[in-house]
Amino acid sequence: KQSSALKRRLQSPHGNPPLKRKCKPSVNTFKKCAAEADSGEKGRSSQKSLPKKQLTDSGNESQKSRPFVKTSSLFRNNPDIPEIHRKAVQQVQENVFTTDSFSQLDLHPHLVSGRKAVCLETSFFGVQKQTIPVLLQGKDALVRSQTGSGKTLAYGIPLVQSLQGMESKIQRSDGPYALILVPTRELALQSFDTMQKLLKPFAWIVPGVLMGGEKRKSEKARLRKGINILISTPGRLVDHIRSTECIHFRRTQWLIIDEADRILDLGFEKDVAAILNALNAERETHQNVLLSATLTEGVTRLADISLNDPISISIADEIHKMLKPASQDRQTSSSSNCMDQENFAVPEKLKQYVMMVPSKLKLVTLAAFILEKCKFEKHHKMIIFFSSCEQVEFYYELLLKVLSGGPESEQPQRSSVSSACLRFLRLHGNMEQEERTEVFQEFLKSKTGILLCTDVAARGLDLPQVTWIVQYNAPASPAEYIHRIGRTARIGCHGNSLLVLAPSEAEYVSLLASHKINVSEVKMEKVLSSLMKDDRFKLHRPGRKKSCGTDPQEVRERATVLQTKFEDHVHSSEGTLRWAKKALQSFLCAYTTYPRNLKHIFHIKSLHLGHVAKSFGLRDAPQNLTALPTAGSKKKTKPRPKRSDLLKKTHGKHRLAEILRSEYSSGMDTGVSKVKRK
Repeated sequence: KQSSALKRRLQSPHGNPPLKRKCKPSVNTFKKCAAEADSGEKGRSSQKSLPKKQLTDSGNESQKSRPFVKTSSLFRNNPDIPEIHRKAVQQVQENVFTTDSFSQLDLHPHLVSGRKAVCLETSFFGVQKQTIPVLLQGKDALVRSQTGSGKTLAYGIPLVQSLQGMESKIQRSDGPYALILVPTRELALQSFDTMQKLLKPFAWIVPGVLMGGEKRKSEKARLRKGINILISTPGRLVDHIRSTECIHFRRTQWLIIDEADRILDLGFEKDVAAILNALNAERETHQNVLLSATLTEGVTRLADISLNDPISISIADEIHKMLKPASQDRQTSSSSNCMDQENFAVPEKLKQYVMMVPSKLKLVTLAAFILEKCKFEKHHKMIIFFSSCEQVEFYYELLLKVLSGGPESEQPQRSSVSSACLRFLRLHGNMEQEERTEVFQEFLKSKTGILLCTDVAARGLDLPQVTWIVQYNAPASPAEYIHRIGRTARIGCHGNSLLVLAPSEAEYVSLLASHKINVSEVKMEKVLSSLMKDDRFKLHRPGRKKSCGTDPQEVRERATVLQTKFEDHVHSSEGTLRWAKKALQSFLCAYTTYPRNLKHIFHIKSLHLGHVAKSFGLRDAPQNLTALPTAGSKKKTKPRPKRSDLLKKTHGKHRLAEILRSEYSSGMDTGVSKVKRK
């Protein structure tokens, strides 16, 4: 006991130079006072000799203890975690399944068998029960239903039924009979795959997909041969309308806009208008369908322009018989419509959790959560949402190297198991299209894995067996929250979601409750205690007894060791350090783009930059962050010709605007203007 106490006394000056200077004069003063200090000096010198031997014997221990001292403030000076006071709300539920079967509809028998190839259920889903009969009658429809409820088949089945039953058999050279617009490339691929399965018995109807990132030349060749059901992202379709002569819409009978609100959020409103103009110029009458899990003001405006006397279908209000002509209701409820639609439907078997984590501890808490669910419990498939592409790249590399790095010397078998279990993948808008498709298909087929992504994967994607959705950065709206958690608990399956909030963002829980979204709290300490199961993060001290259970002090020590591993990796090279700063800046840029009505919750001034830097593996808050995006911005102070100065200034603004225009941002217009003002 005596030696360990003196060891601590010696270690503290070793890591803290100012204390060392104070200790020396006190020893000298004792030496000068011979009469009083004779016995004390002897005792002190004899005591000093003991720990010196121990320190020389345990050189490895001192090396391990040094980084521990660097990050010893991980649990100090953190803001108090507020208690969450929320009312228990009754969540809006939808009847996903019904007792009705497809035999009640007059569908082609091959189509029913094709439908079974897509989904094994033999009965209707709620959205299909209401939507399919309406669309078979040839009416326009405005469909609102929760994510994972089968909206793709709700329009796919009547579309294929009407095309296969045409009197004159469809020829490939006829061109598009149906046009399906989707917001992202991954959703375009998924919709194309679904249509291919439905069209298997009807080989003469040819589906095709157009999207950014693919070669225009090969797409033009496919358009020249003929595509009957054309699935496309709006930007690429407008590009072909302007530059490809062979594309035409003379026979187009269907226009389907899937995830309509996301299309508008991503800034495709002008592109959709251009597509509508091109369509109406060649053919006046066609059947239009708008679908989404949330209906915003923009979607209502788009419905007014594109739909003709539509039927409004809202599955959440099935009890109230919401199947009615929207034209009867549009004038009276235009003002109250948005308020009614604010109460979002949540899948019945989805458990929602929230966790309050101080900024300093976000990284180690995320790592502990990943280890707990994907290493120790296993059989979990997880998606983690971030607010920017740079963060996805940075955390992908960091977690891959630290959590599933090379085998440890102490336990080669256990660490090799962990590296086998923890499969990290990434998906964001700045990746090459070929790589995006490859990652999407790999995660689709795998039974386990961790996908780090931006909101590019938040809409419409049907990724089977996803058990956990983690929102590391809070979404910009409750609607976006619904779309993110909709990647799990699809079509009656079980699922879980976790929202990570800083203490200053606690009011977001009340905002969700006001939209009938109920979340339960998970304590950060409970998640961090899972580090006790992994001996890689054990702090080795001689003469220490084996810990039984979860000792809070040892949990903190292990969390500190893990944080030190992250920091050591980030500071191991200039490249990783630069990436960390770049990711931090992209997070701050994204934080400024929260809409005005959420600024009281997410305000840039409420962030402690030093604490936030810890969550990126940085030991201190970095200086001159504004100089990071542009290489030449540091040289602005040097005298240069006016023209080059102006060019650099615009280059910097374009780079910042590019960051904000990334696919995570829904309020990008306000964000860009704010950056310009600054």
